[in-house]
Amino acid sequence: QVQLAESGGRWVPAGGSLRLSCVVSGRTYDMAALAWFRQAPGKDREFLAAIRWIGGRTLYSDAAQGRFTINRDNAKHTVWLEMNSLNPEDTAVYLCAAGSYMRRSPDEYGDWGQGTQVTVGQ
Repeated sequence: QVQLAESGGRWVPAGGSLRLSCVVSGRTYDMAALAWFRQAPGKDREFLAAIRWIGGRTLYSDAAQGRFTINRDNAKHTVWLEMNSLNPEDTAVYLCAAGSYMRRSPDEYGDWGQGTQVTVGQ
């Protein structure tokens, strides 16, 4: 129902910063929350941050708190994730998702993008 397309992933050196974007289209009228997850090979999908589309209230994981920032531009139908102080442990595919609730579980989100690869050098 909702289409999401991430972009901005690339190789960055340890300690660097990166901004990921997610453009949302389709049936977005009732979309209440957008979230960023990441998934490394062989690992479970990990919640990072979420934001309410209306109002902008945010929720962060412990790993993201203080280091990552989620925001959105309703007019541009875009949500982004600013990441600072990156380290090799941050290497993963980063995905954006849409759902009805701002939660930490990936099961709460019904629509997903294809992901964008972030690789952090040592």
